[in-house]
Amino acid sequence: MNSNVKLGRISGIEIGLHYSWFIIAALIVFSLGEHFRLVNPNWGAGEIWIAALFTAVLFFVTLLLHELAHSLVAQSRGLKVSAITLFALGGISQIQDDATDARTEFWVAIAGPIASLIIGFSCLGIALGLGWQRSTEPHTAAIGVLVWLGYINIALAFFNMIPGFPLDGGRVLRSLVWAITKNADRSTRIAARVGQVVAFLFILDGIWRYFSGAGFGGLWIAFIGWFLMDAAKASYAEVGTTAALRGMRVYDVMSRDCVIVDRGMSLRDFVDIYLLKTGQRCFAVEDQGRLVGIITPRDVSNISRDRWDETTVREAMRPLQELHVIAPDTPVLDALKLMARNDVNQLPVVANGTLQGMVSRSQLVQLLQVRSVLQLPATYRSTLQRKGEDLRKGA
Repeated sequence: MNSNVKLGRISGIEIGLHYSWFIIAALIVFSLGEHFRLVNPNWGAGEIWIAALFTAVLFFVTLLLHELAHSLVAQSRGLKVSAITLFALGGISQIQDDATDARTEFWVAIAGPIASLIIGFSCLGIALGLGWQRSTEPHTAAIGVLVWLGYINIALAFFNMIPGFPLDGGRVLRSLVWAITKNADRSTRIAARVGQVVAFLFILDGIWRYFSGAGFGGLWIAFIGWFLMDAAKASYAEVGTTAALRGMRVYDVMSRDCVIVDRGMSLRDFVDIYLLKTGQRCFAVEDQGRLVGIITPRDVSNISRDRWDETTVREAMRPLQELHVIAPDTPVLDALKLMARNDVNQLPVVANGTLQGMVSRSQLVQLLQVRSVLQLPATYRSTLQRKGEDLRKGA
């Protein structure tokens, strides 16, 4: 089940809300309602809650503008952006391509905090123009909304500029190290290590605040630290994965012994003869030597068991038109990104309409595990890989 609420598209980018956002939105409304009630006792109940609700909606808009700044700059630098999703801890721009140089990484990373600073100071400037004085609490709901949005966006900008990967500040740090060392992998490792240190400090600070009486606020800081720690560790591990798979093509790792099944076979026979005996999870369906689709246990499970005898493989399979297929010379890293982006576990490898093999996530995981057991450096290439790379260079 999709956990996002789709809101539309901006500049070709799909905008979505994760369900967790509604939880944080409700907390913002209730906490702001209580804040406005305490500092402005002369406001009516309706005015208080309308202001709180309106502030939460505008906060959503400012978060979206922060992420749009990242995404639009990425697009201007030639990177593809598929979606923006807002969730409980903020937002994420799903940029499909990695930055190819330090300059691109820098401008994409810093665009969000700059947008938040502009929004924050603009809100405070408008509030001052409407008669607000910094030494006093806002005397109208409109000014109260502007002041809160101003301060929270400025705070958001400074928080994001903390030099801990994968925060924006960590990405800026990565771009600077990248520019100095000329090594993208090394810069990511350094930024990720700094990110782990920053996350650990967040966790310690949150725990200390909790036991000092801060209550939920302390736990929230610790939770953010835990989230950042997990993300920083994943980023560090991803560098090793990327380095190990860089330069490899799909034909280096694909499985060539694909089992081909008859499209007219009943699902009952398919399950009994193939699924339960081979343990494989993906089978090719061909027609006169040309791939027409694939069938997996998930496809079979979509058909009621009492209909297996009357349903054929062709009726249950996923046709070729609906599949994401790749060519044998596709870089393995591109194949991995394609699987992740489309939430599939395997891809058919096709050349001139003929099935050449299959590549799956599990194959790549096993490959990385073998390299780890052998303690091979990320730069190690097998003899066959080196020959293939030499041939490609010669071509």
